[in-house]
Amino acid sequence: MKKSILLEKLSTINLGGLVLRVFLVWFVIAFLIYPNANILLNVFYKNGEFSTEVFGKLFSSERAMRSLFNSFVLAISLTISVNVVGTLLVLFTEYFDIKGAKILKAAYLTTLIYGGIVLCTGYKFIYGETGLMTKFLVSILPGLDPTWFKGYWAVMFIMTFACTSNHMIFLTNAVRAIDYQVIEAARNLGASFGTIMARIILPLLKPTFFAISILTFLTGLSALSAPLIVGGSEFQTINPMIITFASSTYSREIAALLAIILGIATILLLTVMNKIEKGGTFISIAKTKSKMTKQKIETPVANALAHGLAYLLFLIYATPIGLVVIYSFTQSVNIKTGVLAFENLTIENYVNLVRQPDAFKPYLVSMLYSIFAAIGVAAIAIAVSRLLHKSSEKLASLLEYSMLIPWLLPSSLIAVGLMLSYDAPNILVGNNVLIGTAYILLLGYIVVKLPFSLRMIKAAFFAVESSLEEAAQCLGASAIYTFRRVILPIILPSVLAVIVLNANSLLADYDLTVFLYHPLLQTLGIVIKAASDETATVNAQAMSFVYAVILMVIAATALYVTRGREDSAVKS
Repeated sequence: MKKSILLEKLSTINLGGLVLRVFLVWFVIAFLIYPNANILLNVFYKNGEFSTEVFGKLFSSERAMRSLFNSFVLAISLTISVNVVGTLLVLFTEYFDIKGAKILKAAYLTTLIYGGIVLCTGYKFIYGETGLMTKFLVSILPGLDPTWFKGYWAVMFIMTFACTSNHMIFLTNAVRAIDYQVIEAARNLGASFGTIMARIILPLLKPTFFAISILTFLTGLSALSAPLIVGGSEFQTINPMIITFASSTYSREIAALLAIILGIATILLLTVMNKIEKGGTFISIAKTKSKMTKQKIETPVANALAHGLAYLLFLIYATPIGLVVIYSFTQSVNIKTGVLAFENLTIENYVNLVRQPDAFKPYLVSMLYSIFAAIGVAAIAIAVSRLLHKSSEKLASLLEYSMLIPWLLPSSLIAVGLMLSYDAPNILVGNNVLIGTAYILLLGYIVVKLPFSLRMIKAAFFAVESSLEEAAQCLGASAIYTFRRVILPIILPSVLAVIVLNANSLLADYDLTVFLYHPLLQTLGIVIKAASDETATVNAQAMSFVYAVILMVIAATALYVTRGREDSAVKS
Protein backbone atom coordinates (compact mmCIF):
# COMPACT_ATOMS: atom_id res chain seq x y z
CA MET A 1 0.00 0.00 0.00
CA LYS A 2 2.75 2.43 1.00
CA LYS A 3 4.65 1.51 -2.14
CA SER A 4 1.67 2.32 -4.36
CA ILE A 5 1.15 5.69 -2.63
CA LEU A 6 4.83 6.54 -3.13
CA LEU A 7 4.63 5.59 -6.81
CA GLU A 8 1.50 7.69 -7.18
CA LYS A 9 3.24 10.73 -5.65
CA LEU A 10 6.29 10.22 -7.85
CA SER A 11 4.11 10.05 -10.93
CA THR A 12 2.63 13.47 -10.15
CA ILE A 13 6.04 15.14 -9.93
CA ASN A 14 6.90 17.37 -12.88
CA LEU A 15 10.47 16.29 -13.59
CA GLY A 16 11.21 19.30 -15.78
CA GLY A 17 9.93 21.70 -13.14
CA LEU A 18 11.95 19.96 -10.45
CA VAL A 19 15.16 20.17 -12.50
CA LEU A 20 14.48 23.85 -13.18
CA ARG A 21 14.00 24.60 -9.49
CA VAL A 22 17.18 22.73 -8.55
CA PHE A 23 19.15 24.67 -11.17
CA LEU A 24 17.80 28.05 -10.02
CA VAL A 25 18.51 27.28 -6.36
CA TRP A 26 22.06 26.19 -7.26
CA PHE A 27 22.63 29.33 -9.34
CA VAL A 28 21.40 31.64 -6.58
CA ILE A 29 23.53 29.95 -3.92
CA ALA A 30 26.65 29.63 -6.09
CA PHE A 31 26.74 33.09 -7.66
CA LEU A 32 24.54 35.41 -5.61
CA ILE A 33 24.68 34.34 -1.96
CA TYR A 34 27.92 32.42 -1.44
CA PRO A 35 30.35 34.92 -3.09
CA ASN A 36 29.03 37.84 -1.04
CA ALA A 37 28.99 35.84 2.19
CA ASN A 38 32.47 34.57 1.38
CA ILE A 39 33.81 38.13 1.26
CA LEU A 40 32.77 38.63 4.86
CA LEU A 41 34.39 35.35 5.87
CA ASN A 42 37.65 36.22 4.09
CA VAL A 43 37.78 39.68 5.63
CA PHE A 44 36.64 39.10 9.19
CA TYR A 45 37.54 35.46 9.96
CA LYS A 46 41.13 34.31 10.32
CA ASN A 47 42.02 30.76 11.39
CA GLY A 48 38.43 30.14 12.47
CA GLU A 49 38.23 33.23 14.69
CA PHE A 50 36.68 36.66 14.28
CA SER A 51 39.35 39.23 13.41
CA THR A 52 39.42 42.98 12.82
CA GLU A 53 43.00 42.99 11.60
CA VAL A 54 41.92 44.22 8.18
CA PHE A 55 40.80 47.55 9.68
CA GLY A 56 44.35 48.15 10.86
CA LYS A 57 45.61 47.52 7.33
CA LEU A 58 43.01 49.91 5.95
CA PHE A 59 43.73 52.71 8.42
CA SER A 60 47.48 52.33 7.92
CA SER A 61 47.13 52.62 4.14
CA GLU A 62 47.26 56.29 3.21
CA ARG A 63 46.15 55.56 -0.37
CA ALA A 64 43.10 53.61 0.80
CA MET A 65 41.99 56.27 3.27
CA ARG A 66 42.52 59.03 0.73
CA SER A 67 40.44 57.12 -1.81
CA LEU A 68 37.58 56.85 0.69
CA PHE A 69 37.73 60.58 1.37
CA ASN A 70 37.94 61.41 -2.34
CA SER A 71 34.93 59.23 -3.15
CA PHE A 72 32.67 60.99 -0.69
CA VAL A 73 33.94 64.42 -1.78
CA LEU A 74 33.23 63.51 -5.40
CA ALA A 75 29.79 62.12 -4.57
CA ILE A 76 28.74 65.26 -2.68
CA SER A 77 30.17 67.59 -5.35
CA LEU A 78 28.47 65.70 -8.18
CA THR A 79 25.12 65.75 -6.44
CA ILE A 80 25.25 69.55 -6.56
CA SER A 81 26.82 70.08 -9.99
CA VAL A 82 24.82 67.43 -11.84
CA ASN A 83 21.54 68.69 -10.39
CA VAL A 84 22.36 72.24 -11.49
CA VAL A 85 23.40 71.28 -15.02
CA GLY A 86 20.70 68.61 -15.44
CA THR A 87 17.96 70.99 -14.31
CA LEU A 88 19.17 73.64 -16.75
CA LEU A 89 19.10 71.11 -19.59
CA VAL A 90 15.50 70.19 -18.85
CA LEU A 91 14.43 73.83 -18.46
CA PHE A 92 16.07 74.76 -21.77
CA THR A 93 14.42 71.91 -23.66
CA GLU A 94 11.05 71.56 -21.90
CA TYR A 95 10.12 74.72 -19.99
CA PHE A 96 11.65 77.78 -21.66
CA ASP A 97 11.05 78.75 -25.28
CA ILE A 98 14.62 78.40 -26.56
CA LYS A 99 15.29 78.58 -30.30
CA GLY A 100 16.62 75.32 -31.71
CA ALA A 101 15.50 73.32 -28.68
CA LYS A 102 15.28 70.09 -30.70
CA ILE A 103 18.92 70.39 -31.81
CA LEU A 104 19.96 71.21 -28.26
CA LYS A 105 18.12 68.19 -26.92
CA ALA A 106 19.80 65.89 -29.43
CA ALA A 107 23.20 66.96 -28.05
CA TYR A 108 22.07 66.75 -24.43
CA LEU A 109 20.84 63.18 -24.99
CA THR A 110 24.20 61.95 -26.33
CA THR A 111 25.08 60.65 -22.85
CA LEU A 112 22.50 57.89 -23.44
CA ILE A 113 24.61 56.44 -26.27
CA TYR A 114 28.07 57.56 -25.19
CA GLY A 115 29.26 56.88 -21.68
CA GLY A 116 31.54 54.97 -19.34
CA ILE A 117 35.08 54.23 -20.40
CA VAL A 118 34.33 55.31 -24.01
CA LEU A 119 33.20 58.79 -22.96
CA CYS A 120 36.11 59.32 -20.56
CA THR A 121 38.62 58.23 -23.18
CA GLY A 122 37.06 60.64 -25.68
CA TYR A 123 37.33 63.53 -23.23
CA LYS A 124 40.98 62.71 -22.56
CA PHE A 125 41.84 62.78 -26.26
CA ILE A 126 40.20 66.20 -26.55
CA TYR A 127 41.36 67.86 -23.33
CA GLY A 128 44.47 65.77 -22.66
CA GLU A 129 48.10 66.69 -23.26
CA THR A 130 47.93 66.32 -27.07
CA GLY A 131 44.23 67.08 -27.38
CA LEU A 132 42.76 69.60 -29.78
CA MET A 133 41.29 71.76 -27.02
CA THR A 134 44.56 71.76 -25.07
CA LYS A 135 46.50 72.87 -28.16
CA PHE A 136 44.02 75.69 -28.68
CA LEU A 137 44.27 76.81 -25.05
CA VAL A 138 48.08 76.66 -25.09
CA SER A 139 48.12 78.82 -28.23
CA ILE A 140 46.24 81.60 -26.43
CA LEU A 141 47.73 80.91 -22.98
CA PRO A 142 51.40 79.99 -23.59
CA GLY A 143 52.07 79.43 -19.89
CA LEU A 144 49.38 76.75 -19.55
CA ASP A 145 50.59 73.31 -18.48
CA PRO A 146 49.65 70.84 -21.28
CA THR A 147 48.82 68.27 -18.60
CA TRP A 148 46.26 70.57 -16.97
CA PHE A 149 43.32 68.23 -17.53
CA LYS A 150 43.74 65.85 -14.61
CA GLY A 151 42.84 65.51 -10.96
CA TYR A 152 39.65 66.39 -9.11
CA TRP A 153 38.44 69.16 -11.42
CA ALA A 154 38.93 67.06 -14.56
CA VAL A 155 36.94 64.20 -13.01
CA MET A 156 34.24 66.64 -11.91
CA PHE A 157 34.04 68.18 -15.38
CA ILE A 158 33.62 64.84 -17.14
CA MET A 159 31.16 63.34 -14.68
CA THR A 160 29.05 66.49 -14.33
CA PHE A 161 28.21 66.42 -18.03
CA ALA A 162 28.17 62.63 -18.29
CA CYS A 163 25.67 61.96 -15.49
CA THR A 164 22.71 64.07 -16.61
CA SER A 165 20.92 61.18 -18.32
CA ASN A 166 18.55 60.69 -15.38
CA HIS A 167 17.51 64.33 -15.58
CA MET A 168 16.88 64.10 -19.32
CA ILE A 169 14.68 61.03 -18.81
CA PHE A 170 12.97 61.29 -15.42
CA LEU A 171 12.96 65.03 -14.77
CA THR A 172 11.75 65.64 -18.33
CA ASN A 173 8.81 63.29 -17.75
CA ALA A 174 8.06 65.00 -14.44
CA VAL A 175 8.03 68.45 -16.06
CA ARG A 176 5.74 67.24 -18.85
CA ALA A 177 3.33 65.87 -16.21
CA ILE A 178 2.88 69.28 -14.57
CA ASP A 179 -0.58 70.77 -15.06
CA TYR A 180 -0.06 73.99 -17.03
CA GLN A 181 -3.35 75.41 -15.70
CA VAL A 182 -1.68 75.87 -12.31
CA ILE A 183 1.20 77.88 -13.80
CA GLU A 184 -1.18 79.95 -15.90
CA ALA A 185 -3.37 80.69 -12.87
CA ALA A 186 -0.33 81.81 -10.86
CA ARG A 187 0.80 84.13 -13.65
CA ASN A 188 -2.68 85.65 -13.90
CA LEU A 189 -2.48 86.36 -10.18
CA GLY A 190 0.78 88.26 -10.75
CA ALA A 191 3.27 85.64 -9.57
CA SER A 192 6.80 86.20 -10.85
CA PHE A 193 8.97 83.55 -12.48
CA GLY A 194 10.91 83.04 -9.25
CA THR A 195 7.72 82.61 -7.23
CA ILE A 196 6.31 80.08 -9.70
CA MET A 197 9.54 78.09 -9.65
CA ALA A 198 9.89 78.17 -5.85
CA ARG A 199 6.23 77.66 -4.88
CA ILE A 200 4.85 75.47 -7.70
CA ILE A 201 7.43 73.83 -10.00
CA LEU A 202 10.09 72.72 -7.50
CA PRO A 203 7.65 71.27 -4.91
CA LEU A 204 6.04 69.17 -7.64
CA LEU A 205 9.47 67.96 -8.79
CA LYS A 206 10.83 67.33 -5.30
CA PRO A 207 10.34 63.52 -5.27
CA THR A 208 12.11 63.25 -8.64
CA PHE A 209 14.97 65.44 -7.43
CA PHE A 210 15.42 63.31 -4.31
CA ALA A 211 15.59 60.09 -6.33
CA ILE A 212 17.97 61.53 -8.93
CA SER A 213 20.18 63.07 -6.23
CA ILE A 214 20.66 59.73 -4.47
CA LEU A 215 21.38 57.96 -7.75
CA THR A 216 23.92 60.67 -8.60
CA PHE A 217 25.52 60.33 -5.17
CA LEU A 218 25.85 56.58 -5.71
CA THR A 219 27.37 57.19 -9.15
CA GLY A 220 29.99 59.50 -7.68
CA LEU A 221 30.70 57.13 -4.81
CA SER A 222 31.34 54.18 -7.13
CA ALA A 223 33.04 56.16 -9.93
CA LEU A 224 35.72 54.24 -11.79
CA SER A 225 36.30 55.31 -15.38
CA ALA A 226 36.83 59.06 -14.90
CA PRO A 227 39.14 58.81 -11.85
CA LEU A 228 41.07 56.03 -13.58
CA ILE A 229 41.49 57.95 -16.87
CA VAL A 230 42.02 61.54 -15.72
CA GLY A 231 42.20 61.37 -11.92
CA GLY A 232 45.96 60.94 -11.90
CA SER A 233 47.87 59.84 -8.84
CA GLU A 234 46.53 62.74 -6.76
CA PHE A 235 42.82 61.91 -7.11
CA GLN A 236 41.86 58.24 -6.95
CA THR A 237 38.56 56.98 -5.60
CA ILE A 238 37.43 53.70 -4.05
CA ASN A 239 36.90 51.61 -7.17
CA PRO A 240 40.30 52.32 -8.80
CA MET A 241 41.94 51.45 -5.47
CA ILE A 242 39.95 48.21 -5.30
CA ILE A 243 41.36 47.25 -8.71
CA THR A 244 44.90 48.07 -7.53
CA PHE A 245 44.62 46.23 -4.21
CA ALA A 246 42.80 43.22 -5.72
CA SER A 247 45.79 42.49 -7.97
CA SER A 248 47.97 41.63 -4.95
CA THR A 249 47.35 38.71 -2.59
CA TYR A 250 48.54 40.71 0.45
CA SER A 251 46.27 43.70 -0.18
CA ARG A 252 43.26 41.76 -1.47
CA GLU A 253 41.69 41.97 2.01
CA ILE A 254 41.80 45.77 1.82
CA ALA A 255 40.16 45.61 -1.61
CA ALA A 256 37.42 43.41 -0.16
CA LEU A 257 36.87 45.76 2.80
CA LEU A 258 36.67 48.80 0.50
CA ALA A 259 34.13 46.93 -1.62
CA ILE A 260 32.11 46.09 1.51
CA ILE A 261 32.13 49.75 2.61
CA LEU A 262 30.94 50.73 -0.86
CA GLY A 263 28.23 48.08 -0.71
CA ILE A 264 27.01 49.21 2.73
CA ALA A 265 26.84 52.83 1.55
CA THR A 266 24.89 51.73 -1.54
CA ILE A 267 22.38 49.73 0.50
CA LEU A 268 21.86 52.58 2.98
CA LEU A 269 21.30 55.14 0.26
CA LEU A 270 18.91 52.92 -1.69
CA THR A 271 16.98 52.36 1.56
CA VAL A 272 16.76 56.12 2.06
CA MET A 273 15.59 56.57 -1.53
CA ASN A 274 12.90 53.93 -1.03
CA LYS A 275 11.67 55.69 2.13
CA ILE A 276 11.59 59.04 0.34
CA GLU A 277 9.72 57.52 -2.58
CA LYS A 278 7.09 55.99 -0.27
CA GLY A 279 6.73 59.21 1.69
CA GLY A 280 6.68 61.50 -1.35
CA THR A 281 3.69 63.65 -2.08
CA PHE A 282 2.30 63.27 -5.57
CA ILE A 283 -0.63 65.52 -6.38
CA SER A 284 -2.94 66.00 -9.34
CA ILE A 285 -4.64 69.36 -9.54
CA ALA A 286 -7.19 68.54 -12.20
CA LYS A 287 -8.81 65.49 -13.70
CA THR A 288 -7.90 66.76 -17.18
CA LYS A 289 -4.45 68.34 -17.25
CA SER A 290 -3.36 70.97 -19.73
CA LYS A 291 -0.25 70.25 -21.76
CA MET A 292 2.81 72.26 -20.74
CA THR A 293 3.33 75.33 -22.90
CA LYS A 294 6.87 76.63 -23.17
CA GLN A 295 7.45 79.93 -21.40
CA LYS A 296 8.98 82.89 -23.20
CA ILE A 297 11.65 84.80 -21.33
CA GLU A 298 10.39 88.37 -21.51
CA THR A 299 13.53 90.20 -20.34
CA PRO A 300 15.90 90.63 -23.36
CA VAL A 301 19.06 90.31 -21.25
CA ALA A 302 17.83 87.19 -19.45
CA ASN A 303 16.68 85.73 -22.78
CA ALA A 304 20.11 86.33 -24.33
CA LEU A 305 21.89 84.83 -21.32
CA ALA A 306 19.64 81.76 -21.38
CA HIS A 307 20.27 81.21 -25.10
CA GLY A 308 24.01 81.73 -24.65
CA LEU A 309 24.21 79.25 -21.78
CA ALA A 310 22.04 76.72 -23.63
CA TYR A 311 24.33 76.77 -26.66
CA LEU A 312 27.47 76.72 -24.52
CA LEU A 313 26.17 73.50 -22.97
CA PHE A 314 25.40 72.30 -26.51
CA LEU A 315 29.05 72.77 -27.45
CA ILE A 316 30.27 70.97 -24.33
CA TYR A 317 28.06 67.97 -25.11
CA ALA A 318 28.42 67.93 -28.89
CA THR A 319 32.17 68.60 -29.22
CA PRO A 320 33.45 65.32 -27.75
CA ILE A 321 31.11 63.11 -29.75
CA GLY A 322 31.72 65.10 -32.93
CA LEU A 323 35.51 64.94 -32.58
CA VAL A 324 35.39 61.22 -31.80
CA VAL A 325 33.60 60.66 -35.11
CA ILE A 326 36.14 62.84 -36.95
CA TYR A 327 39.09 61.15 -35.22
CA SER A 328 37.75 57.75 -36.32
CA PHE A 329 38.36 58.89 -39.93
CA THR A 330 41.75 60.47 -39.18
CA GLN A 331 45.16 58.97 -39.84
CA SER A 332 46.87 57.50 -36.80
CA VAL A 333 49.82 59.92 -36.79
CA ASN A 334 47.54 62.96 -36.87
CA ILE A 335 45.54 61.64 -33.92
CA LYS A 336 48.73 61.47 -31.86
CA THR A 337 49.73 65.02 -32.75
CA GLY A 338 46.21 66.40 -32.44
CA VAL A 339 46.30 67.93 -35.94
CA LEU A 340 43.05 67.83 -37.92
CA ALA A 341 42.91 68.53 -41.65
CA PHE A 342 40.51 67.50 -44.40
CA GLU A 343 43.27 65.88 -46.44
CA ASN A 344 44.13 63.60 -43.52
CA LEU A 345 40.69 62.00 -43.41
CA THR A 346 40.57 58.35 -44.42
CA ILE A 347 38.40 55.24 -44.15
CA GLU A 348 41.49 53.11 -43.57
CA ASN A 349 40.71 52.74 -39.85
CA TYR A 350 37.34 51.14 -40.65
CA VAL A 351 38.92 48.94 -43.31
CA ASN A 352 41.47 47.73 -40.76
CA LEU A 353 38.65 46.70 -38.42
CA VAL A 354 37.51 44.12 -40.97
CA ARG A 355 40.88 43.31 -42.50
CA GLN A 356 43.00 42.86 -39.38
CA PRO A 357 42.02 39.96 -37.08
CA ASP A 358 43.67 41.62 -34.06
CA ALA A 359 41.57 44.75 -34.58
CA PHE A 360 38.30 42.86 -35.00
CA LYS A 361 38.88 40.36 -32.18
CA PRO A 362 37.96 42.67 -29.22
CA TYR A 363 34.76 43.65 -30.99
CA LEU A 364 33.89 39.99 -31.66
CA VAL A 365 34.71 38.98 -28.07
CA SER A 366 32.51 41.74 -26.65
CA MET A 367 29.68 40.89 -29.01
CA LEU A 368 29.72 37.22 -28.07
CA TYR A 369 29.98 37.91 -24.34
CA SER A 370 27.18 40.48 -24.35
CA ILE A 371 24.82 38.42 -26.54
CA PHE A 372 25.31 35.18 -24.62
CA ALA A 373 24.98 36.98 -21.29
CA ALA A 374 21.85 38.85 -22.41
CA ILE A 375 20.20 35.64 -23.64
CA GLY A 376 21.28 33.72 -20.52
CA VAL A 377 19.97 36.30 -18.09
CA ALA A 378 16.70 36.56 -20.05
CA ALA A 379 16.25 32.78 -19.86
CA ILE A 380 16.79 32.79 -16.08
CA ALA A 381 14.46 35.77 -15.64
CA ILE A 382 11.77 34.01 -17.71
CA ALA A 383 12.07 30.86 -15.59
CA VAL A 384 11.77 32.76 -12.29
CA SER A 385 8.96 34.97 -13.61
CA ARG A 386 7.06 31.88 -14.72
CA LEU A 387 7.35 30.40 -11.23
CA LEU A 388 6.19 33.68 -9.68
CA HIS A 389 3.31 33.90 -12.14
CA LYS A 390 1.98 30.39 -11.61
CA SER A 391 3.11 29.47 -8.11
CA SER A 392 2.61 30.92 -4.66
CA GLU A 393 5.27 28.72 -3.08
CA LYS A 394 7.85 30.35 -0.82
CA LEU A 395 10.69 29.13 -3.03
CA ALA A 396 9.56 31.42 -5.85
CA SER A 397 9.55 34.46 -3.55
CA LEU A 398 12.97 33.57 -2.14
CA LEU A 399 14.35 33.25 -5.67
CA GLU A 400 12.93 36.65 -6.58
CA TYR A 401 14.42 38.45 -3.58
CA SER A 402 17.77 36.66 -4.03
CA MET A 403 18.01 37.75 -7.65
CA LEU A 404 17.55 41.38 -6.63
CA ILE A 405 20.75 41.26 -4.54
CA PRO A 406 23.00 42.68 -7.33
CA TRP A 407 20.83 45.80 -7.36
CA LEU A 408 22.05 46.59 -3.86
CA LEU A 409 25.74 45.99 -4.53
CA PRO A 410 28.35 47.76 -6.68
CA SER A 411 29.95 45.83 -9.53
CA SER A 412 33.32 45.85 -7.78
CA LEU A 413 31.90 44.06 -4.73
CA ILE A 414 30.28 41.40 -6.91
CA ALA A 415 33.53 40.94 -8.85
CA VAL A 416 35.70 40.68 -5.73
CA GLY A 417 33.26 38.15 -4.28
CA LEU A 418 33.55 35.97 -7.38
CA MET A 419 37.36 36.33 -7.34
CA LEU A 420 37.70 35.27 -3.72
CA SER A 421 35.22 32.42 -4.09
CA TYR A 422 36.42 30.74 -7.27
CA ASP A 423 40.19 31.28 -7.38
CA ALA A 424 40.55 27.72 -6.01
CA PRO A 425 38.64 24.45 -6.57
CA ASN A 426 35.13 24.81 -5.17
CA ILE A 427 32.52 22.07 -4.72
CA LEU A 428 29.73 24.42 -5.85
CA VAL A 429 31.15 24.37 -9.38
CA GLY A 430 32.30 20.77 -9.49
CA ASN A 431 35.66 21.42 -7.79
CA ASN A 432 36.71 23.60 -10.71
CA VAL A 433 38.61 26.91 -10.70
CA LEU A 434 36.71 29.64 -12.54
CA ILE A 435 39.15 32.53 -12.18
CA GLY A 436 41.33 32.63 -15.27
CA THR A 437 38.67 31.00 -17.44
CA ALA A 438 36.39 32.56 -20.04
CA TYR A 439 33.28 31.58 -18.07
CA ILE A 440 33.68 33.76 -14.98
CA LEU A 441 33.14 37.04 -16.87
CA LEU A 442 30.03 35.63 -18.56
CA LEU A 443 28.66 34.63 -15.15
CA GLY A 444 29.49 38.08 -13.78
CA TYR A 445 27.60 39.74 -16.62
CA ILE A 446 24.56 37.53 -15.99
CA VAL A 447 24.59 38.28 -12.27
CA VAL A 448 24.71 42.09 -12.60
CA LYS A 449 21.88 42.14 -15.15
CA LEU A 450 19.51 39.85 -13.24
CA PRO A 451 17.58 42.49 -11.22
CA PHE A 452 16.68 44.68 -14.20
CA SER A 453 15.81 41.70 -16.40
CA LEU A 454 13.66 40.06 -13.74
CA ARG A 455 11.69 43.23 -13.03
CA MET A 456 10.97 43.89 -16.71
CA ILE A 457 10.11 40.31 -17.70
CA LYS A 458 8.07 39.72 -14.55
CA ALA A 459 5.97 42.78 -15.41
CA ALA A 460 5.39 41.35 -18.89
CA PHE A 461 4.26 38.01 -17.44
CA PHE A 462 1.73 39.58 -15.10
CA ALA A 463 0.28 41.59 -17.99
CA VAL A 464 -0.78 38.34 -19.71
CA GLU A 465 -4.50 37.53 -19.34
CA SER A 466 -4.90 34.32 -17.32
CA SER A 467 -7.98 33.42 -19.36
CA LEU A 468 -5.80 32.74 -22.41
CA GLU A 469 -3.81 30.08 -20.60
CA GLU A 470 -6.93 28.60 -19.05
CA ALA A 471 -8.54 28.33 -22.49
CA ALA A 472 -5.47 26.53 -23.88
CA GLN A 473 -5.51 24.07 -20.97
CA CYS A 474 -9.25 23.39 -21.47
CA LEU A 475 -8.47 22.48 -25.07
CA GLY A 476 -5.97 19.88 -23.84
CA ALA A 477 -2.71 21.79 -24.45
CA SER A 478 0.20 20.81 -22.23
CA ALA A 479 1.95 23.36 -20.00
CA ILE A 480 5.00 23.48 -22.28
CA TYR A 481 2.89 23.83 -25.43
CA THR A 482 0.79 26.57 -23.79
CA PHE A 483 3.88 28.49 -22.76
CA ARG A 484 5.50 28.14 -26.20
CA ARG A 485 2.45 28.98 -28.32
CA VAL A 486 0.44 31.31 -26.06
CA ILE A 487 2.55 32.97 -23.36
CA LEU A 488 5.90 33.41 -25.11
CA PRO A 489 4.55 35.25 -28.21
CA ILE A 490 2.86 37.78 -25.91
CA ILE A 491 5.90 38.50 -23.73
CA LEU A 492 8.41 38.20 -26.60
CA PRO A 493 8.58 41.96 -27.42
CA SER A 494 9.47 42.74 -23.79
CA VAL A 495 11.99 39.90 -23.65
CA LEU A 496 13.66 41.07 -26.87
CA ALA A 497 13.79 44.65 -25.56
CA VAL A 498 15.49 43.43 -22.38
CA ILE A 499 17.98 41.37 -24.40
CA VAL A 500 18.80 44.36 -26.63
CA LEU A 501 19.26 46.75 -23.69
CA ASN A 502 21.40 44.31 -21.72
CA ALA A 503 23.60 43.39 -24.69
CA ASN A 504 24.09 47.06 -25.55
CA SER A 505 25.06 48.04 -22.00
CA LEU A 506 27.57 45.19 -21.72
CA LEU A 507 29.40 45.82 -25.00
CA ALA A 508 31.82 48.38 -23.59
CA ASP A 509 31.59 47.44 -19.90
CA TYR A 510 34.77 48.10 -17.94
CA ASP A 511 33.81 48.28 -14.26
CA LEU A 512 33.13 44.54 -13.90
CA THR A 513 35.23 43.34 -16.82
CA VAL A 514 38.53 44.67 -15.48
CA PHE A 515 38.32 42.25 -12.55
CA LEU A 516 37.25 39.09 -14.37
CA TYR A 517 38.33 39.17 -18.02
CA HIS A 518 40.60 36.52 -19.57
CA PRO A 519 43.95 38.03 -20.70
CA LEU A 520 43.61 36.38 -24.12
CA LEU A 521 40.00 37.52 -24.56
CA GLN A 522 40.15 41.27 -24.08
CA THR A 523 36.86 43.09 -24.54
CA LEU A 524 36.23 46.54 -26.02
CA GLY A 525 36.22 48.20 -22.61
CA ILE A 526 39.68 46.85 -21.78
CA VAL A 527 41.10 47.72 -25.21
CA ILE A 528 39.65 51.25 -25.23
CA LYS A 529 41.04 51.90 -21.75
CA ALA A 530 44.48 50.65 -22.85
CA ALA A 531 44.32 53.00 -25.86
CA SER A 532 43.96 55.99 -23.52
CA ASP A 533 47.33 55.29 -21.88
CA GLU A 534 50.32 57.38 -22.94
CA THR A 535 52.20 54.20 -23.92
CA ALA A 536 49.51 53.07 -26.39
CA THR A 537 50.40 52.84 -30.06
CA VAL A 538 48.89 55.27 -32.54
CA ASN A 539 47.12 52.41 -34.33
CA ALA A 540 45.48 51.31 -31.07
CA GLN A 541 44.29 54.86 -30.44
CA ALA A 542 42.84 55.17 -33.95
CA MET A 543 41.04 51.84 -33.60
CA SER A 544 39.59 52.89 -30.24
CA PHE A 545 37.73 55.74 -31.99
CA VAL A 546 36.35 53.29 -34.56
CA TYR A 547 35.12 51.08 -31.73
CA ALA A 548 33.54 54.11 -30.05
CA VAL A 549 31.65 55.18 -33.18
CA ILE A 550 30.33 51.66 -33.81
CA LEU A 551 29.24 51.39 -30.18
CA MET A 552 27.41 54.71 -30.45
CA VAL A 553 25.59 53.57 -33.60
CA ILE A 554 24.56 50.33 -31.88
CA ALA A 555 23.45 52.20 -28.75
CA ALA A 556 21.45 54.75 -30.76
CA THR A 557 19.74 51.95 -32.68
CA ALA A 558 18.93 50.09 -29.46
CA LEU A 559 17.60 53.30 -27.91
CA TYR A 560 15.35 53.94 -30.89
CA VAL A 561 14.06 50.37 -30.99
CA THR A 562 13.25 50.27 -27.27
CA ARG A 563 12.27 53.90 -26.55
CA GLY A 564 12.20 56.04 -29.67
CA ARG A 565 8.94 54.84 -31.14
CA GLU A 566 7.26 54.93 -27.74
CA ASP A 567 8.46 58.51 -27.21
CA SER A 568 7.15 59.50 -30.65
CA ALA A 569 3.77 58.03 -29.80
CA VAL A 570 3.63 60.00 -26.56
CA LYS A 571 4.44 63.27 -28.34
CA SER A 572 1.80 62.69 -31.00
